[in-house]
Amino acid sequence: MAKFDYDIAIIGGGAAGLSVAAGAARLGARTLLIEREQHLGGDCLHYGCVPSKTLIATARARHMMSQAGRFGLPAVDLPPVDFARVRERIQAVINDIRGHDSIERFCGLGAAVRFGPATFADEHTAEVDGRRVSAAKWIIATGSRAQVPPIPGLAETGHLTNREIFALDRLPGRLLILGGGPIAVELAQAFCRLGSQVDVIQRGERILSRDDADMAAEVQRGLESEGVRFHLGAVFKEVRAENGQKQVVFAQNGQEQILSGDGLLVALGRTPNVSGLGLENVGVAVSDKGGKGIVVDTRLRTSQKHIFACGDVTGAWQFTHAAGYEAGIVVANAVFRLPRKADYTWLPWCTYTEPGLAHIGLNETMARKAGLTYSIIEERFADNDRARTEGETEGKLKLLLGADGRPLGVQIAGHGVGELLGEWAVVLSGKVSLTTLAAITHPYPTRSETAKAVAGRIVAEKIFSPTVQRVLHYVFGLKGRACQPTEPPTATK
Repeated sequence: MAKFDYDIAIIGGGAAGLSVAAGAARLGARTLLIEREQHLGGDCLHYGCVPSKTLIATARARHMMSQAGRFGLPAVDLPPVDFARVRERIQAVINDIRGHDSIERFCGLGAAVRFGPATFADEHTAEVDGRRVSAAKWIIATGSRAQVPPIPGLAETGHLTNREIFALDRLPGRLLILGGGPIAVELAQAFCRLGSQVDVIQRGERILSRDDADMAAEVQRGLESEGVRFHLGAVFKEVRAENGQKQVVFAQNGQEQILSGDGLLVALGRTPNVSGLGLENVGVAVSDKGGKGIVVDTRLRTSQKHIFACGDVTGAWQFTHAAGYEAGIVVANAVFRLPRKADYTWLPWCTYTEPGLAHIGLNETMARKAGLTYSIIEERFADNDRARTEGETEGKLKLLLGADGRPLGVQIAGHGVGELLGEWAVVLSGKVSLTTLAAITHPYPTRSETAKAVAGRIVAEKIFSPTVQRVLHYVFGLKGRACQPTEPPTATK
């Protein structure tokens, strides 16, 4: 048997790579973790989830202060935001979390950490910062980066991506955002709440194209009510710098439009980080479609069965929680040698705006594409007492039922929907019946009661049906209605 330096070597110290390294090392595999940056944590910690949610929390606090009058409190005259202080808070939160992703922690678990770019030399060997290391199994978890499309002038014009937006010295007076996905709309609302005039320029006819149109519209209405301006169906023509401003030239409904701003954020999707790895040296296939990610099978093996890939680099499900899930699949296959397959049936995702949009299972678009018959049950937050008390009644819960009456998926648009989706993740992935959900006692008043309300409506249609009434009348002699609705008045000529 060939001898290697390590049992498992991981390229990439982001969410997926860290999870694989921790799991493999704790199971006793001799593990090497390689990261090209000078710190562990990846995009999620330094340029993605953590800084964006920290910024969103800061923006929400300011927004609530500006809404004091709506809650019967004295109106507050807010001074302009000093973004340098916001930036300091973001960095403080990153530093606080970074201890969990330290070299010391992983060394304590038994994994070695090495920094520098890695390039495959052969099927079991890679060169890392001038030195060669070998491993029986390799895991590629190099993540993704912001996609910068070939719009004329964009590459030459100074612009921001998620790597720079959280480290600004000052708040942009007017921020132009290219894109209409989760990153774009989350940051649009956050910067608008902090005081920027924000224009979102989107190529598609609507935002959040992976979600159903009616649910995405709930989000758009909320952001528009706060001052975010949307320019949909845009055809980008040119980006240029003029008089210290960034200008975006685009066509909309056949008419040329020009928008100017002192900040330009590009949020037009993600590109898997596959260049420079020497994949061509070892025969690891990369997709020629869309995201250009590494091709993997259901066990997350590449075209070389001892080389795995997980996380954003596959170009499939680019979420931190998906990366963590896939890391577990890789550990099962690479360490335990169990043929465990990835199953994304109940993979949730959430856009953290207010109202936000959370999703699990199938939405209408997916169900129609699959040719499925379905029905819809909805519950609006305007009917929820907790939402009323907090003055946040926007949005709804939307449940898709299959022809057999079983849930196909759930979407929730509203406030705090990421937390509300957790219950549905347990219900759907745990195969909990709607009858059981309807019978669960939820604390009052909470938004979580919407789950019980939706399930209760479905169960009620069966329990309180005319057939059941007739049976009870026959068996127990129940006498039926004690009150009839008032007859409508007769129309007069």
